[in-house]
Amino acid sequence: MGTVAVTDATFDAEVKNSDIPVVVDFWAEWCGPCKQIGPALEELAAELEGKVKIAKVDVDSNPSSAAAMGIRGIPALFIFKDGQVVSNRAGAAPKAALQSWIESSI
Repeated sequence: MGTVAVTDATFDAEVKNSDIPVVVDFWAEWCGPCKQIGPALEELAAELEGKVKIAKVDVDSNPSSAAAMGIRGIPALFIFKDGQVVSNRAGAAPKAALQSWIESSI
């Protein structure tokens, strides 16, 4: 399935109302560390399909969602479970670290 692009308009439906946990990656095209973790998140989205959804929110195109979450720096990652944030982290990390964080939180 891969990652899902989420907008301000679809944030509640895709993230808060999801039947499975959702990892939300707040990113931007100009952000180097965001581009570093992009391929790892795509791989994890495929590997963890059915267990977790990985959503990407472009903060430049969707400032309301970023503002609502209090995003000050990117990449910023949040895990939502049953509509609530259960974990978050900032900055780039290797795939193994991201996978460990996601699996321990869902």
